[in-house]
Amino acid sequence: MPKKILFICGSLNQTTIMHQISRYLDEHLCYFTPYYADGVIGQLSRMGFLDFTILGGRFKYETTKYLLANNMNIDFMGHLFNYDLVYTCSDLIIPKNILGKKIILVQEGMTDPENLMYHLVKKFKFPRYLASTSTTGLSNTYDYFCVASEGYKELFISKGVMEEKLVVTGLPNFDDCVQYYNNNFPYSNYVLVATSDSRETLKYENRKKFIKDAIEIAAGRQLIFKLHPNEKFDRATKEIKSLLPNSLIFSKGNTNEMIANSDVLITKYSSVVYVGLALGKEVHSYFDIMLLKKLLPVQNNGVSASNIAEVGKNLLESKKFYGVQTKNAAYKTRHLFN
Repeated sequence: MPKKILFICGSLNQTTIMHQISRYLDEHLCYFTPYYADGVIGQLSRMGFLDFTILGGRFKYETTKYLLANNMNIDFMGHLFNYDLVYTCSDLIIPKNILGKKIILVQEGMTDPENLMYHLVKKFKFPRYLASTSTTGLSNTYDYFCVASEGYKELFISKGVMEEKLVVTGLPNFDDCVQYYNNNFPYSNYVLVATSDSRETLKYENRKKFIKDAIEIAAGRQLIFKLHPNEKFDRATKEIKSLLPNSLIFSKGNTNEMIANSDVLITKYSSVVYVGLALGKEVHSYFDIMLLKKLLPVQNNGVSASNIAEVGKNLLESKKFYGVQTKNAAYKTRHLFN
């Protein structure tokens, strides 16, 4: 008998991840919603005060647009049914109407560094969202947490996530990076600068210094800037043009394909750094490169979505899931009946 599954989306990256997973669960009734919250946070998002987050603004607009364009079943805030299973892209906020249900958390990509706010949240039990994605996984309200690599599994365990809830599945959008070489982007052999939305999400960034650092790294090579989709394009373009009047700037386009055609990738705190590392590019990041190589999502020829769907199928059947092992880029699962 078909089960009802709710997919809670977020950014466009998170939404496409959820869509890919759902394709392997088409025997069930799959519904989708933009990210949402209840209580005071929900009210603030509806009033537009949180449009810089995945609760509203451009994120919610792009998610809704994508869901409609792909003829996906939409259930805003998950009110239509009593769902048998919920997939969510983030546990920084857990809506009340999914508490007590079977929940699978799916890693989106890179998590923020553990700064002062991260330690304050852990010590004083402040709301997790105050420390952004650095507190991903710490809600402990899910049954399983599907993560990108063994390196990330170790990282989440070190933060206090229960090891038995972690499943290394790989990460859709980051598990088959060689596919991005097949593209129509007209430029090649350049230095790509992928900017961030730090300022739009109320974090500090010295953009002028970032641009100057990129110029120094490029050392005369062609620079191409790919702006973050949540960024204020006019402001960012003006800043870049003030230092590089003839630079190429893109606000749209497939960042991963641009990385594939580049020789060098420069970014700050962005998951796209993993595409550059997977493709063997020269990479510059504000994170330690050796750490990033350890955390690099497994390259499994694009089977991560299938792996994550399999976790859901086993959970629906009330089986305990004991992890995944990889062999020749294919996964084997082990199960134990209750």
